[in-house]
Amino acid sequence: METTISLKNVTKKYADFTLDHITMDIPKGSIVGLVGENGAGKTTLIKAILQMNAIQEGEILLDGKRMEEAMPQWKDSAGVILSGVEFASRLNARQLGACMNQIYGHWQSETYEKYLADFQIDQNKNIKDYSKGMKMKLDLAVALSHQAKTLIFDEATSGLDPVVRDDILDILLEFIQDETHTVLISSHIISDLEKIADYIAFLHKGRLQFYMNKDELLYQFGIVHCTADEYGNIPDTYVQGVRRNQFGCEVLVNHLKDFQKRYPGYHTERTSIEDIILFYVKGEKR
Repeated sequence: METTISLKNVTKKYADFTLDHITMDIPKGSIVGLVGENGAGKTTLIKAILQMNAIQEGEILLDGKRMEEAMPQWKDSAGVILSGVEFASRLNARQLGACMNQIYGHWQSETYEKYLADFQIDQNKNIKDYSKGMKMKLDLAVALSHQAKTLIFDEATSGLDPVVRDDILDILLEFIQDETHTVLISSHIISDLEKIADYIAFLHKGRLQFYMNKDELLYQFGIVHCTADEYGNIPDTYVQGVRRNQFGCEVLVNHLKDFQKRYPGYHTERTSIEDIILFYVKGEKR
């Protein structure tokens, strides 16, 4: 399987935080959802991939080449949208397109104008006067108008209304129909990622807790509802976390099918990505 981005023991150290030896391969033709609480290291990782942060250890390969060899050509083929980073607010969309034509080697003015029309963006209105959703659509129009093969979004959909978010998800799904294209998207809106992601990477306190195919992740984990005594009888090999309440215990178990076969007397149910993350972050460990 060809990879777009390959991370090998990537480490970035700050005084109070460490992105700790991250290893993962992001294959071409896939959407990878990057999740984790605030401060988990998602933005740090994305900035390392974009060469905005220098790493102390490890290696990053882009389309099979060392970062130093791949840049700046690779960056020219990447569409990037970072939360809190906006285009010059006094420009209008038409002026912005003229600027992008000078920046990107493969800028396509006709494609850009088509997206502006499709997204119903007023070309003569200053960017500062756009709504948040319209600014996001303008970001997308730029990202998709220079023959980008990789899209990288860092919390770009946060704060948008559900209708705009759904439009953006449809665009990403259409983009990925080309098997040479790749999307890396970080988001706190887990339900969005459940709709579109092929893989989920979960960062917690700078460490990669898991990186799995989304369908396998949802198939592999489950929740057991039981008493405290019943919880004590579940082998450690299955237990990923437990939450106690007045009625007993909720236990996140791994290898759900095997657990159900060996312990048919326990009440089990499927779980969501959000529940899995909550157990990892807030659940009690054995």
